[in-house]
Amino acid sequence: MLHLDDIATHDELFSWTARLTAQVIGPLGRGESARYFPYDWNLRAFGPPRVLAPAPVLLVEGVGAGRRELRPHLAALLWMELPAPESWARGRRRDGEAQREFWDGWTEAERAHFAGDPSRPHADLTVRATPEGYEVLPGPASPLGPGSPRPNSHSR
Repeated sequence: MLHLDDIATHDELFSWTARLTAQVIGPLGRGESARYFPYDWNLRAFGPPRVLAPAPVLLVEGVGAGRRELRPHLAALLWMELPAPESWARGRRRDGEAQREFWDGWTEAERAHFAGDPSRPHADLTVRATPEGYEVLPGPASPLGPGSPRPNSHSR
């Protein structure tokens, strides 16, 4: 799994595609190990390198994973359906006071990103939180039509 929080920075909330391509997508596409430098959000600096060995599946998690430049490299795009205010509140709770200023800027940056490059219309699957766990449904780009069998739902 690759967390995009390790790739993005305070100065590059969404302009990290070239770095991700050079450090991760390119090497893995050649069957080589990827080597990237995770960003430390508290120190505001890149940390020591991490190695990702080639694997049959790599889950890229985070806002921007379904962006236009990355879609040709994706086997599938999953969209986590969560209202933005709830998502932002979760992030603020997770990151605490130390990242308050970051979150003030993030909300507008995320809105602008999805306004210019929406991911949801390209999702193969939509994942929704339910009181029992998660429900997995066909996404807007799914070949499954309204009468088709639905993917399995999974609870946590």
